[in-house]
Amino acid sequence: MKHNYFLLLLYILISIEFANAQDTTKRRTRLVRYEIVDGDTIPVYTFDEVILRDLRDPDAYKKYLRLVRNVKKTLPYAKLVAFKIQMIEDNLNQLKTKRAKDKYIKLHEKALKEDFAKQLENLSVTQGLLLMKLVHRETGKTTYEILKHYRGSTRALMWQTFAKLYGSNTKDTYDPVEDYQIEHIIRSLEIED
Repeated sequence: MKHNYFLLLLYILISIEFANAQDTTKRRTRLVRYEIVDGDTIPVYTFDEVILRDLRDPDAYKKYLRLVRNVKKTLPYAKLVAFKIQMIEDNLNQLKTKRAKDKYIKLHEKALKEDFAKQLENLSVTQGLLLMKLVHRETGKTTYEILKHYRGSTRALMWQTFAKLYGSNTKDTYDPVEDYQIEHIIRSLEIED
């Protein structure tokens, strides 16, 4: 049975290639990778990712468009957070004493609050939740882990409790399989840039 499906897929691919070969006005080049398996040379094709969604359902489509808008608004902040954390880590590694490190962290925290507090206050709850997921995607650490690392367990627990009161969680993680729509939107945005 699997053999029949493979032959059908191969027939379709060959038919598509012959149909494309009939068009002599365009020159097409295709990079095909080959693998050698047990002495046989097999072409390896990669297919673009396909995200299927039901566009006929207006509510689902509106929800998807809202998600696109929210990702476009919050992704730059997540990338900036990742950049700032990397910069802070590099500078902290150069400081010798714990006191100097604590002073540096407090100075940066104050500067970040001055720069971004007003902008982040304007985010909706949904955008805030999305931002925490995107921070995890960009840094590999949850918001809770970042708070705990830089401000201590007590402050991280305080923010976790505060987030729980508003139906959020600073321990939210980003899963590209579960959050496939977000991943698709991000990849399409990176292609546009």
